[in-house]
Amino acid sequence: MTQLLKMDFLRICEVGLRDGLQNEKQQVDTAVKLGLLNKLTSAGLRYLEVASYVKPSAVPQMADSDEMMKTAVSRYNQPPYQFTGLVFNKRGYDRALASGCSSIAVGLTVTEAFCQNNIRMSVAQNMQIGRELVEQAKFDGLWVRAYLSTAWVCPFEGRTPPERTIAMSEEIFSWGVDELAVSDTIGHANPLEVGRMMENLGRRTDMSKLAVHLHDTQALGMANVSAAIQAGVRIVDSSIGGLGGCPFAPGAAGNLATEDVAFLAHKLGLGTGIDFPALMDIIPDLETAVQHPAGGRIRSWWDSYCQLEKDAQEELLSQS
Repeated sequence: MTQLLKMDFLRICEVGLRDGLQNEKQQVDTAVKLGLLNKLTSAGLRYLEVASYVKPSAVPQMADSDEMMKTAVSRYNQPPYQFTGLVFNKRGYDRALASGCSSIAVGLTVTEAFCQNNIRMSVAQNMQIGRELVEQAKFDGLWVRAYLSTAWVCPFEGRTPPERTIAMSEEIFSWGVDELAVSDTIGHANPLEVGRMMENLGRRTDMSKLAVHLHDTQALGMANVSAAIQAGVRIVDSSIGGLGGCPFAPGAAGNLATEDVAFLAHKLGLGTGIDFPALMDIIPDLETAVQHPAGGRIRSWWDSYCQLEKDAQEELLSQS
């Protein structure tokens, strides 16, 4: 379903409509979310996570996941668009299928404490259910991503032993997943750890199917994604405006801002297919939706740059 990755192309996976909004206190209407979806696709984003099939009482922002997926699929029912829904169990999987989802993400966790706090089951149970979901999805002809949470640090257990993450990643790849997103759930990893892990996993699995899902809690998010890219990763999750966080992970801050990752790719000479000015134009609408300031680290520079351009044009007009 997705294009073959090239070393000079960075595939940015927009998770703002799911991971970005799920932790927002201000409830965002479905119509507003769909408006953001339209703007994101118009800006060139093609791979978007739009739903999480969980109990609405647990994550109220995701109560409209079925409607979001149905509408997304009906509006863009052809390549190159890919809309993913996150599932944790058979009930969520059945909901995903019923809403027309053809691309699922299965949530898995390395550490016991986070697994218990997040989905109320052991790692062994989580892996067993995950494997069954992957097998069923492949049988049904779906594209399958797996998330591996707490790959570097757990909010409850501290540092995650690298060998545990590597062993679980290899097992998950043996199931036949199409992609594995290695996740720094609370944003406490450092660039050396990220680089080493992704290089190691790239040698042991398939680098072209490895993604990173990083948070910016300790202001190291962009350094971490740079290390992952240097290691060979060409799939990066990000959220428009840097929104995000995990409601079950104490201390988790926002995701990498999509605009920051897109600009980094530009500076590195990596294509993204994204219209950067159109992407930046979404930020004010996003702020209205969530009712607080949003935007990545590049925003202040971009605003200044645009103002300078505007001033220069006005100066030329005044002289004509």
